[in-house]
Amino acid sequence: PAESKIEKYGVISVASGEGLKTLFADLGAKEVIMGGQTMNPSTQDFIEAINRMNAENIIILPNNSNIILAANQTKEISEKNIIVIPTKTIPQGITSLLSFDADKSMEENIETMTEVIKMVKTGQVTYAVRDTSFNGKEIKKDDIIGIIDNEIVCLGDNPDFVLLDIVDRMADESSELISVYYGSAVEESDAKKLILSIEEKYSGLDVELHNGGQPLYYYIVSVE
Repeated sequence: PAESKIEKYGVISVASGEGLKTLFADLGAKEVIMGGQTMNPSTQDFIEAINRMNAENIIILPNNSNIILAANQTKEISEKNIIVIPTKTIPQGITSLLSFDADKSMEENIETMTEVIKMVKTGQVTYAVRDTSFNGKEIKKDDIIGIIDNEIVCLGDNPDFVLLDIVDRMADESSELISVYYGSAVEESDAKKLILSIEEKYSGLDVELHNGGQPLYYYIVSVE
């Protein structure tokens, strides 16, 4: 068979949850490696994905601060030109990928894709896996935790209320878009009800709902 044409760019993204995997693929990621908070892909996983791709320049979106190191290590091993955009959350990865333009130079893409990360605030609603304390607050196992940009900001016993709380803390007068990705433990009908109340409260903003299907996190939300 004829050699297939070598593409200028190939993007690898990391995500967990079928919905998020599909979303990244739809946005143009050639490879989506399954991984996240408790499943960090290895450098080997990245190398295998790179070897499946027919591209000169490979851009990696780790989407988790724990995965940036493994992504960076692939640069030493692979002969291809590898660029790691230091995305620490799924919304940062999505915004970064949306700003990618295959017609632009590598330098322009790196600059834009890195720059837009700063515009994204990320909130996450999850549960405590063990008893712990944070900023003088006692956190019990299974408490619902609201996190903004990797810092615990609130606790509750209902994921929906915790989401509303963190959206309140994240949205300000410069915000334009709220995107909510609901996880595998959340019913679609519940997520839709919640979105209605967010739309009502923030009527001047665009509000989007996506089925992320991610484990561990009831909701991931971004405000831009």
